[in-house]
Amino acid sequence: MLEVKNIHKRFGDNEVLKGVDFKVEKGSVIAVLGNSGSGKTTLLRCISFLERADQGEIQFDDFRKDITAVSKPEIRALRMKMGFVFQGYNLFRNMTALQNVMEGLTTARKIPEAEAKKRAREVLDKVGMSDRENFYPDQLSGGQQQRVAIARTIAYNPEVILFDEPTSALDPQLTGEVLEVMKKLAEEGATMVVVTHEMEFARKVANWVVFMEDGVIVEEGTSEEFFSNPKKERTRQFLQKTDTGLV
Repeated sequence: MLEVKNIHKRFGDNEVLKGVDFKVEKGSVIAVLGNSGSGKTTLLRCISFLERADQGEIQFDDFRKDITAVSKPEIRALRMKMGFVFQGYNLFRNMTALQNVMEGLTTARKIPEAEAKKRAREVLDKVGMSDRENFYPDQLSGGQQQRVAIARTIAYNPEVILFDEPTSALDPQLTGEVLEVMKKLAEEGATMVVVTHEMEFARKVANWVVFMEDGVIVEEGTSEEFFSNPKKERTRQFLQKTDTGLV
């Protein structure tokens, strides 16, 4: 479905990605783990063209091309198939929850307002935010804002949803609210790539786990294999440091 090969990305003298191969199968939930600075977020941003990779290849369904040669119209077409949920919500502060969800539907996808409003209300209800549709972001908790951000993303039925540390700014209770929404999406068959530090989510919800360190993928495998029988010493050290109690 979606695959990148030999992705390299450098910021000045700092090589953040050092030849990463990454594949997403339809219906899979992939948890990307690793310490800060390991390249996880940069990988997501290169896949979604929020950053331009310096080298590599991308394939999305029948589209295959050198990632450095993808044109702006092609990027727009690829982004129409992807959703991105940011750590910091990225909601429009001057718009209500309903307006935030509708904006992309009416502006980017040219969906008539009545249809967009109907769809927005459906997805707000799906994430448990229908009673807050007329609230502005500043009137919502962090968890509620993130649920609106997820509603905005799923409103246009993307083929794959990329989550960048969606709960890292939230306290434990609010984290639980957001993870529950994500778990529900996974159960419904959504294709998701989740950069996260939530080990329990990775163990119970993801069916594939990727561990990154220093710009490379150290180990990957099924969730059960990864947590119960990690192959690499660096992986074992990471899991012990995160106090999973699983190794």
